Amino acid sequence: MKKILLPLFLISALSASAQNVEQVHQRAILIDTHNDALSNQLITKVDLGKLQTTGNFDLPRAKQGGLDVQVFSVWCGDQYGNGTAYNFANREIDSLYALIKRYPQKIQLVRTAADLQKTVKQNKLAAMIGVEGGHMIEDRLDYIDSLHKRGMAYLTLTWNNSTSWATSARDEVLHGDTLKHKGLTEFGKQVVKKLNNLGVIIDLSHPGEQTFNDVMAITTKPVIASHSCVYTLDPHRRNLKDYQLKAIAKNGGVVFLNFYSGFVDSAYNDRHEAYLVKHKAELDSLIKIYNDYDLASIRLNVINKTEADQFRPPLRMLIKHLDYMVKLIGADHVGIGSDFDGAESYPLGLDSVTDYPKITAELLKLNYSEKDIDKILGGNFIRVLKANVGK
Repeated sequence: MKKILLPLFLISALSASAQNVEQVHQRAILIDTHNDALSNQLITKVDLGKLQTTGNFDLPRAKQGGLDVQVFSVWCGDQYGNGTAYNFANREIDSLYALIKRYPQKIQLVRTAADLQKTVKQNKLAAMIGVEGGHMIEDRLDYIDSLHKRGMAYLTLTWNNSTSWATSARDEVLHGDTLKHKGLTEFGKQVVKKLNNLGVIIDLSHPGEQTFNDVMAITTKPVIASHSCVYTLDPHRRNLKDYQLKAIAKNGGVVFLNFYSGFVDSAYNDRHEAYLVKHKAELDSLIKIYNDYDLASIRLNVINKTEADQFRPPLRMLIKHLDYMVKLIGADHVGIGSDFDGAESYPLGLDSVTDYPKITAELLKLNYSEKDIDKILGGNFIRVLKANVGK
């Protein structure tokens, strides 16, 4: 009899645990501060309102994963500059507007915390815009006004490429000796003040340390790092050092966890480079098809999924980054910024927006309180949004 009762007990316990995860996850407002679906959609032409077999995001899967708010990244690479970058940014915003127009009962653009919460209550996805790369303002303050009017909630001051007024993490590390300047110029300080005055959140995920320090010295509003991990656990130039994490917390800001394998596991990059060498001919063919290296890399991993999965880090390594940040700076200053559709690899088990509940399950396993889980999944972003926008 005991041999029968024990399995029944375990089944009952597992069922109750799964039910608790679902309850906690669905009760929270889940906000992802960084997704690159828009830039990919301009190339693939897929309808993000319908279930897709490629990519990490679409509206049906967002609903399944309990996603309430998506900040869509408006991004273009450094091949776009003055005369082209701003127009490309607007093309991406146009594509989001078109998606909303096609599915008004499923998705709505929001600008304030009040509108965000109202839209979530209406059972719609609240869409927001994050412009990833200061080169898209083309050294013009009036372009900040224009992008803000179209819905820009945050501006990432640089992408990997520096601007004339702010240096990136990549350039400060790889080209520091040849840069004309490091950090913010006087115009860069004007940009920071402009963003503060407009209520546009400053995003420090890509800028270099000197730019970071210059911003923290003058900003009057809480900042974010929309998609970053921990340098101590993976010393990648894009990850944040402990002093940076502490500075964001002191400022009242939030660091949003990036899911990208290369920022989670320090061993990933060497394995990935060897894999790219092996599949060079295939990758080159995909680049010709998509005319985009990042999307070609994503498709390469889809085609060779079994092989690519072998060097994806386990989910526990991602959670270690999150837990490290919480222990260092507190649950009030950590959130979720997946970088879905913006990278070729994520930890095992995180394949799309349907998998967010796995994050909640891991936090419950670590005995995080429901209050802290609510903050991490979305509450902290709402607080920073209010602090910047004022309502």
